[in-house]
Amino acid sequence: MSVKIRNFELKNYCKPYVIAEIGANHNGDMELARTMIKSAQECGADAVKFQSWTPKSLIAKEEYDRNQSYDDSPKKHFGSLKAMVEKYSLSSEQHRELKNYCDEIGIDFCSTPFSKDEVDLLIELDVPFIKVASMDINNLELLKYIAKQGKPVILSTGMSTIGEIDRAVKLIEGEGNREIVLLHCISIYPPAYDDIHLNNIPMLQSAFNYPVGFSDHTMGTSIPLAATALGACLIEKHFTTDKELPGWDHEISADPHELSVICRESGNISNALGSSHRVVSDAEKEKLKKFRRSIIINKDLKKGHKLSIEDFDFKRPGTGISPDEAYHFIGRILAADISEDTLLKREDLI
Repeated sequence: MSVKIRNFELKNYCKPYVIAEIGANHNGDMELARTMIKSAQECGADAVKFQSWTPKSLIAKEEYDRNQSYDDSPKKHFGSLKAMVEKYSLSSEQHRELKNYCDEIGIDFCSTPFSKDEVDLLIELDVPFIKVASMDINNLELLKYIAKQGKPVILSTGMSTIGEIDRAVKLIEGEGNREIVLLHCISIYPPAYDDIHLNNIPMLQSAFNYPVGFSDHTMGTSIPLAATALGACLIEKHFTTDKELPGWDHEISADPHELSVICRESGNISNALGSSHRVVSDAEKEKLKKFRRSIIINKDLKKGHKLSIEDFDFKRPGTGISPDEAYHFIGRILAADISEDTLLKREDLI
């Protein structure tokens, strides 16, 4: 099973499609957003992703009243939860401006919608796919609405059981949409290593027969690269140009150096995985001429000598008779004199 994202075919063990998750890291600053888009494109990312919400579509008034700030981050923020949500949300016009800029410089624009209105906006902008956040895997009405849009659905699975994933996949399929990519995800920022369970990637590949990627919240580059080695078709990584900026996700985001490593090395890993069939490359075939051994005569011998195993040694180069053929030549008669430390040739024999 594969899923087409514009001209990119997502399938397990392909070169990963890399999404730089800017999310809310633009901090409500459109110039910073454009700087991040350009930086991600220069790093080699295939897409930048934002988050589409309004202050009303994401959080209830009761939650605003109860939570004046998110206090589970070591970084201090500038005000109340409501103030941050208002500042970090993008208007419809800002969406269009960022989409146009992405088109101009040649990188895919995408976003995660949190309501039907935002789905409509993204469809109007002709995004290449709809990304569903982990928190919405049980938001069945929104899932149905997204599935009906005729776009590939990229479904994050953080916080979900296998039963919830199965239900979501069947619901999307039930709306006639089989363009699904699952993302293994741990919705902790950052997760402990022993909570990541990358072996869920091949498990999900086997269980659902859809391409499986990895939405990464770890620090650094090693875990998304390990996910690539397990066949992840897509890597989503939070991205910032400066980890010291205020905001929710900058600290756990990749900076330009790290994103460049992920883009470059994930491609190298995918190429290196190659085939499960045993293949000796043309380059190796050339190498064996130098590195393997041939049958060598270990003493001066006269014409008419009857060869025995005691007459043989085995040394480089590998251009002569292979050592594994030695017993075929025992008892053969020399047709000419042959000198010590010389490769045995078939024409030396009667």
